[in-house]
Amino acid sequence: MDYAVITGIVLVAGVVLALIAQWRDWRPPLVVAILVGIVVRVLIMYLSAIDSWQPVDFMESFKPAGEAVLRGEDPVLASEGGWHFLPTIPYVYGILLWLGIPWEYAGRLVTVVADIVLIPLVAKLAGGPKASLRALQYAFNPLAVLIASVHGQVEPVALVFGVAAFVVARGPGDPDRPGMLTDVVGKVRNGVAAYGVRASVPRVIGRGGMLHRALMPADNDRADLRRGALAGLLMGLALCAKSWPIWLIPGLLLLLPNLRSRVVALFTTGLVPIFFLVTLPIFAGTRLDQIPAVIDTIRDIRPIVGEWGYTPWFTGGDWALRPDLASFGTNLIYLSVIGVVLYWRRADPIDMTTAILLVFMVMTPRLGAQYLLWFMPFLVARPTRFAWPAIVGVSLWSGYGYLYMTQFDVNTWWALHQDWSRASIVLLPILALAMPWGRRIATAAPALATPVKPAGQAKITSPA
Repeated sequence: MDYAVITGIVLVAGVVLALIAQWRDWRPPLVVAILVGIVVRVLIMYLSAIDSWQPVDFMESFKPAGEAVLRGEDPVLASEGGWHFLPTIPYVYGILLWLGIPWEYAGRLVTVVADIVLIPLVAKLAGGPKASLRALQYAFNPLAVLIASVHGQVEPVALVFGVAAFVVARGPGDPDRPGMLTDVVGKVRNGVAAYGVRASVPRVIGRGGMLHRALMPADNDRADLRRGALAGLLMGLALCAKSWPIWLIPGLLLLLPNLRSRVVALFTTGLVPIFFLVTLPIFAGTRLDQIPAVIDTIRDIRPIVGEWGYTPWFTGGDWALRPDLASFGTNLIYLSVIGVVLYWRRADPIDMTTAILLVFMVMTPRLGAQYLLWFMPFLVARPTRFAWPAIVGVSLWSGYGYLYMTQFDVNTWWALHQDWSRASIVLLPILALAMPWGRRIATAAPALATPVKPAGQAKITSPA
């Protein structure tokens, strides 16, 4: 990488300023945070675009997908399996290439714009008087800049829709309420206690019972249904960019106010990817008999391990096809996520989502540096005690790979990779400590704006 020193100086300065902002409690206008984010990301995008080094997948997977769209071909099949997701992002690539924008800029423009939009969304997600501080800190976030402006990975696109879905689902600030699991259990328990088991059954399934009321909305519930539909639409678009936002769905559903809005959100979340799949013959030139092959390619995840955490210690620090480690790690993720949902079932849904994403990073057998961006908007918006050690730690590890290791030839890169990948195990306990251990029970949902406080209503405060 030709401009590693300049890029490194900008990123380190950003971290220092973000920490000073925390110490001095800077709360600049939101427009200042957005402008800072634009300047930093555009500068690093320019330096990366004119660099002689370009990421391998950026050139050999992302670019062919966009070129396939220009030719009217299916980007999943035409790029020989290099694109493993729905063709939503390649459609955008194709438009930018059609406009004549050089690929080194066009491929990064998508992610840079998405990451800039994330800055005000982080403020909305944080809410309260420190919202602009959190936006400024995300504007300086070094990992976000590396992923969006250097690598051009599409994580910011998935995140911009996923975080927007959370903001819509939360609404203008809900009152303190337990999570959906606790809420449902409590209603069942109260129903049994009040009416007895025999009396409660017809109240559930009969006309006017709980199920009937849940499925037949009243007039004053239309706004909640629209809110659920829009949140689901945004989450569906996130899934069209990448498959991993599926881990965001539990928190999204918990943020919605009732069962009806959750059902609507879940339905629209699934409807959007199906739309892009069935319209492949129209927009991507895919033959009907090729759609099963597209689905198989999207579902195919090779069990490559050895990049992160505990698996490099079994592979000597190199990449390896190890189905045994991949299967073990995948099952470990599922069990851990179930444990997290149960443990944080009464927490703020954003905190539960942060815990889900962090436990994924701790347990996963395979990882690219871009995965570490998943939790970043949530952790920056609602920081924990060990949030900044985690942010700085993963940024240093990723920056070493992007800025230092790219200075050498292929053989030297692989030699450095052995120590770099194994060193990542040091970050696992830090990420575990960064989970919101002290926020198992929601105390107050942060408002997204400063509403007019009705008489007698308690003041809503945001987390530190």
